[in-house]
Amino acid sequence: MMNRVPQLFLASVALTLGGMAIQAEQVVPVAPAAPTPATATASAGTNTAKGPHVAFETPIYEFGRIKSGDPIKHTFVFTNTGDQVLEIKNVRPGCGCTTAGEWTKTVEPGKTGNIPIQVNTANFNGPVAKVVNVDTSDPTQQTVVLQVKGTLWKPVDVQPALAYFTASADSPTAASSVVHIKSNLEKPLSLGVPEISNKAFTVEVKPVEAGTNYQVVVGLTRDATNVGPQQATITFKTTSEEVPTVSFTAYANVQAAVSVSPPTIALPIGPLPNKVTPVLTIQNNGTNLLKLSDAAVSSTNVSVQVSETLPNKTFNVTLTFPEGFEIPAGQATEFTVKTSHPQFPIIRVPINQATRPAAAVVPVKPTTSSFATNRPNLARMQQRLAPPPVTAKPAATQ
Repeated sequence: MMNRVPQLFLASVALTLGGMAIQAEQVVPVAPAAPTPATATASAGTNTAKGPHVAFETPIYEFGRIKSGDPIKHTFVFTNTGDQVLEIKNVRPGCGCTTAGEWTKTVEPGKTGNIPIQVNTANFNGPVAKVVNVDTSDPTQQTVVLQVKGTLWKPVDVQPALAYFTASADSPTAASSVVHIKSNLEKPLSLGVPEISNKAFTVEVKPVEAGTNYQVVVGLTRDATNVGPQQATITFKTTSEEVPTVSFTAYANVQAAVSVSPPTIALPIGPLPNKVTPVLTIQNNGTNLLKLSDAAVSSTNVSVQVSETLPNKTFNVTLTFPEGFEIPAGQATEFTVKTSHPQFPIIRVPINQATRPAAAVVPVKPTTSSFATNRPNLARMQQRLAPPPVTAKPAATQ
C-alpha cells in the first residue's frame, strides 16, 4: 500500500466493535513544502521589464509632526528593475524651500540609487506637502512625482507675522492692527513688557486665555503725523526657557489727510489732434468730512466736471481738453479746487504738455571744391597772366 500511494500518509485507527478489534486506514493529505529562502530571493530579483525601469520603495514620505524651523531630511531609494541602464536626468523640487542633494545619476539593472531631499521649514506652520519631480530615462515613467508631507508646529505661534495698517496724518490713532500670540507649550506662557524700536508705535496686550493666548493691538501715537511708511520691531520676553523671546514687525503707511492722484496732468504734444479727458481722484483719508468747490483750469476752453463717488470721501474730477488745445509757450497752467479741510484750503495740480521737438538739422556733406580740383590749372593761368619780370639796368656812365 505504501508503494502504490507514496503521497498519502496511512494512519491506523483501532476500532472496537462487539469485543472485536478492527484496523482501518485513514488518508491524511500533506501540504506542499514551502520554497526555500534562496528560491524566493532569486524570484524577487528577476528583471522582467524591457529597457530601463524605475521603482521607488515609496514615492511619499510622511514625516509626521515636527517643530517648525527644524529641517526635514529624507533619502528616496529606487531600484532599476529593467534590463538596461537607468538614467536620472534631473530632480526638480516644486519650490525654493525644497532642495535636492547629490543623487545617483545612472543605475545598472538590478541596482539601487538614492535621491536625498531637504525641506526648510522656517516659514511654515500646520499641514504641509512638498513635491519633487524626477525626470528619468524610463519610457513608461519619464517623470516620477515624489512627495514630502506632514504637520509642522510652533512652540509659540504669531499670527499674522506682520502687523500692517494704513493711517491718516490728521488722525493717526484711528487705525490699528491686531496680532495673536498663541502658546503650544505644556507650561503656561507669560509675556513681559513690550520693547518697541520706534516710539511712533503703541502696543496694548489683552489676554484672551491666560498663559496660552494673547491679543496684541498695535497702533500709532498722536505725534505720528509724518507722511510715509513707518516701521518697528516689537519684542516680548517670555517665561519659557524654550522660547525666551517672541518678536514681530509692525508696518504703518501714514497717508496725507487729502491726496490727489495723479499729482500732475501730462498732455500730448499740441495742438491736440483729438479731445483728451484725463481724470483726477481726490481722496479724503481723514475722519473729517470733505467738501469741494470752485473747480477750474487756468486755461480757457477746458471744461471741468466733479463727481462724488463716495460722499465726503472720494471725488473724481474729469477735465476735457478740446481738439486743437495747446498751452502757449511760457505759460503755466494748473487745475485748482477749494476744499473744506483746514490743512488743504486749495488743491493745485500742474498741467504740463509735451513740447514739439525741434526740427532736425541735416548736416551737409562737404563736396570737393572746384577751386581745389583746378588748383594746378589755376597756377598755370597765373603764370601766363603774370607780368614779365623787371630786371634792373645798370646806370649809364658819364
